[in-house]
Amino acid sequence: MGLKRLLPLSACLALVLPFAAQAAALSADAKAEYTAQCQAAAVQQGVDAAKAQAHCSCGAKVIEEKFSKAEIDQLTNKQVEPPMALRQKLMKEVLVCNNQ
Repeated sequence: MGLKRLLPLSACLALVLPFAAQAAALSADAKAEYTAQCQAAAVQQGVDAAKAQAHCSCGAKVIEEKFSKAEIDQLTNKQVEPPMALRQKLMKEVLVCNNQ
C-alpha cells in the first residue's frame, strides 16, 4: 500500500485524535499518542512499520509547525467538525510526508 493512500487516513486521524495543544505545539504525550495511533492504523492497512513511523512522525511535526493553537483546537474538537478550509489545509500540508 502506498503512502498516498495513507494520507487520508492520517488526515482523518489528525481530525479526531484527542491531543492537547499548547502555544501551537503538541505536548510530548500528545505527539506520542498521535504517532502511535497513526502507526497502528497504517500498519493495520498493510503499510510497512518503518514507513508508517516516518510518515506519522512527519504528520505530527507538520501539525506542530504549520498550525496555530486555535487551528489545532478546531482540528481536535470532538463536538464540532473543523471547517472545510482547515481540513483542506491539513491535507495540503501533510502531503510533504508522502516522501517519508
